[in-house]
Amino acid sequence: MDPVLVEMRAGYRVLTLNRPDRLNAVNIALLEAMNAAVADAAKDSSCRALLLTGAGRAFCSGQDLNDRLPKPDMRVVVGETLLSHYHPLIEKLRALPYPVVAAVNGVAAGAGCNLALAADIVIAARSASFVQAFIRIGLIPDVGGTWILPRLVGMARARGLAMTGEPLDAAKAEQWGLIWKCVDDAALMKDAEALCAQFAKAPTVALGFMKRAFDASTRNDLQAQLALEHELQREAGSTPDFLEGIRAFMEKRAPNFTGKKAGEKT
Repeated sequence: MDPVLVEMRAGYRVLTLNRPDRLNAVNIALLEAMNAAVADAAKDSSCRALLLTGAGRAFCSGQDLNDRLPKPDMRVVVGETLLSHYHPLIEKLRALPYPVVAAVNGVAAGAGCNLALAADIVIAARSASFVQAFIRIGLIPDVGGTWILPRLVGMARARGLAMTGEPLDAAKAEQWGLIWKCVDDAALMKDAEALCAQFAKAPTVALGFMKRAFDASTRNDLQAQLALEHELQREAGSTPDFLEGIRAFMEKRAPNFTGKKAGEKT
């Protein structure tokens, strides 16, 4: 059974974590498959959005601890997998020049929680929950958790979630700003797919620049951020989609965005 399913849709791809018997717990095979799938999506010029979800009743229950049980006379070094597999995956997702949407269909725990939160937009089923479960096994949040949690919910709530390991239901996650939207279970995939279909017809360059600008805002002062906005806006304004947007507005019609860069063939 493939640990990650890849579906091609019109203008976007769906990646499904596919270890439902283990609540999509992460092992090396899944990490390798995810890294390969995201790298392949990055090379596909027709792909303008990416949707992440989980098979079965969970999004991802975190690291498969069967991989962490040391054999006799063997010492497991947890950080090695972070460097070799997790970090490249998160960096690839954040660097994609188009939106990543996570459709959280059940529990998202530990590494699985922070994988979901690495997406640009997170939609969760009402029955879903988010758990920083690391404290339960004597570890700290990883997979970008200590970076992204304070930026989403503030330091007090980030520390509380991490230090207690208490689960946060989807409705409260929406209230706290951890995720964008909580929806009824039956509507989850329909809404997530509709959002990706919308992005697949959007001005992709501008969306990618938004990702860059929002990420940079966490380290820039105001002057540096204004300079970055100027640089990116000049580039966005040179794309065919900017001219198409203006024409469509003036002609009172829906725009036909191609997602192409300036000078790129349509």
